[in-house]
Amino acid sequence: MAGARLRERTILYGSNRGLLRPRRRSEECNGSETTGAMIASEQINKVRCAWAANELNIPYHDEEWGVPVHDEHTWFEFLILEGAQAGLSWDTILRKRARYREVFDGFDAVKVARYDKKKVRELLRDAEIIRNRLKIDATISNARAFLEVQKEFGTFDAYIWQFVGGKPKQNAWKAHKRLPAKTAESDALSKDLKKRGFRFVGSTICYALMQATGMVNDHLVDCFRYEELSK
Repeated sequence: MAGARLRERTILYGSNRGLLRPRRRSEECNGSETTGAMIASEQINKVRCAWAANELNIPYHDEEWGVPVHDEHTWFEFLILEGAQAGLSWDTILRKRARYREVFDGFDAVKVARYDKKKVRELLRDAEIIRNRLKIDATISNARAFLEVQKEFGTFDAYIWQFVGGKPKQNAWKAHKRLPAKTAESDALSKDLKKRGFRFVGSTICYALMQATGMVNDHLVDCFRYEELSK
């Protein structure tokens, strides 16, 4: 019995004669290191959109950008973050994203819609977010407008996807310089959001929102994510 339990706990190799021997610790370590190196090499050698070039935006590019969104909290998060980015780089927002989630209650629109002047003063003192009063005020008013859209359409998701016919628009760009800053669809979305009381939702911001949330697939055709998101 003791021998049987020992064999069960032993990692074994097979030979061409069906004989088995215990796997040495050095072999386990070398195998793990080799696998890790191969994965790292694959990550480095992958062809990406040109803007994905550092430790912040490569994971974002590989895991989030262009993935179709259908979760309400995620919609509100991107709506607020894209507005906060106005005049800044997206890397700046990515660096502050975790703190935004903390101070804005996980982007719970119901909670954000209830923020008062005291909460605004607290946010304006927080150096880890964008301390712009207009943007902070817009976050609160946008939360209230977001809830109104949910009341009318059931979900914000049902509302916003209608601007691209309910499914991602598949583009086929070969160079980053060819990507538009806005489109007829983002113009229409911007116009409608503004009519509903949203702020910091110009057409350029709306198109960035559409790209980030997978309403359009704007990965370049030679980017490894393009085919994955075209399926």
